[in-house]
Amino acid sequence: MKSDHVDDFWHGKFRRLRALVIKETRQVVRDPSSIAIGVVLPLVLILLFGYGLSLDVKNIPVAVVLEQSSPDSRELAASFTLSSYFDAKLVTSMPVAQDMMMHQQVDGIVRIRTDFSRNLKRGQASVQIVVNGSDANKSRIIESYARGAVAQWSARQTAQGNPQPGGPVNVQSQLWFNEANESRYFLVPGLIVLVMTLIGALLTAMVMSREWERGTLEAIFVTPVRVDEILLGKVIPYFVLGMMGLLLCLLSARFLFQVPFRGSVLLLIGTSTLYLIVALCIGLVVSSVAKSQFVASQLALLVTFLPALMLSGFLFDLRSMPAVIRGISYALPARYYVALLQTIFLAGNVWSVIVPSSAMLAGMAGALLVMTRAATRKKLA
Repeated sequence: MKSDHVDDFWHGKFRRLRALVIKETRQVVRDPSSIAIGVVLPLVLILLFGYGLSLDVKNIPVAVVLEQSSPDSRELAASFTLSSYFDAKLVTSMPVAQDMMMHQQVDGIVRIRTDFSRNLKRGQASVQIVVNGSDANKSRIIESYARGAVAQWSARQTAQGNPQPGGPVNVQSQLWFNEANESRYFLVPGLIVLVMTLIGALLTAMVMSREWERGTLEAIFVTPVRVDEILLGKVIPYFVLGMMGLLLCLLSARFLFQVPFRGSVLLLIGTSTLYLIVALCIGLVVSSVAKSQFVASQLALLVTFLPALMLSGFLFDLRSMPAVIRGISYALPARYYVALLQTIFLAGNVWSVIVPSSAMLAGMAGALLVMTRAATRKKLA
C-alpha cells in the first residue's frame, strides 16, 4: 500500500513537471526573441570570433620607395611585393609615399635610397621604415614584419654567396602620428565610439520599450500630439545627454590621458553629431520592433555595440578579416566614426578621409530618420 502511494507521488510529480516543460517549450517557440538570443546570438558570435576576427595582421598596404633601380634594391623590394603579409605598392619618390600615408592609402613606407647598392658593398647599407603609429599594437607588428622581411633578404644573400661585408642591413624605423608609441592614443578615440553608441542606441531603445511595456505610448497616441513631436521629444534629451558624454570624453582624452589633438574641434563636434543622430535613430527603430525592454536591450547590443566593438577597426584590423566580413563592415556607421576620430585626433583635418566618412554618416542618418518616421507611423495607424 505504501508502495502505491510512493508510485502515485512520483507519477504525479513527473506529470506536473512534464506539463510545465511543455508549457515553457511552447512559450519559447511562440517567442522568436528567445530563439534569437539562445540560438542565433551564440551562432553569430562563434562565427564572428572564429572566422571574422584575427589578431594577426595580413595584407598590410605599404609603399616601397625604390629611388634607384639596382639589382640589390629590386631584390629587396621583391621581399615585400612577394610576401603574403604585405600589399606592396612600388613608387619612386618619398613625397609620393608620404602623401599616400597621409591619405590612409598605406600603413607603412619602406624607403630604399639611391645609394643602397654602394653602401651595401661598404657594409653601411640602411633601409628606412616609416609606420603609421595611430594603432600602437598594429604599428609594432608592421615594424616587426618589415624587419623580418629585410632579415630574410639578408639571409638569402648570404646563402647565395653574397654576404654583406658589414653585417646585416641597418633598419631605421620611425612612427607617424604616435611618436611615443602609446596604445591609449588609439584606444581612447575608439572608446568614444563605444560611449556614443551606448548612449545613443541602447538608452533610446530601452526608454521607448519601457514605455511600450507600461502602456504610456498608447495614451500619448490618442492625444493631438503629432508623430514628429513624439520623436523629437524622445530624441532631444538623449541627444543632449550624448553631447555631454562627448564633452566629458574629449576633456578626459586631452587632459587626463594627454592624447594629442591635431584637428578641428568644430569638425569633431559636427561629425559626432551625425553619428549620434544615427545611433539615436537605430535605437528608435529597435524599439519599434521589440516592445520588451529585455529584447530591445539584447537587440540593441547585437546591432550596435558588438559591431562597434569588433567590426569597426577599433580593436581588430579590418584588412585581416575575410572579404565577406569586411564587406559587412562597410554598412556599419561605427566604422566611419572610428576613422573620423582617429584621423581628427592624431592626423588632423585630412579631407580625403573626413569627407567620404562624413558623407556616409550623413546618408545613414537621413535613411534612418525616414525609417524611424515610417515605423512610428505604422504603430499609430
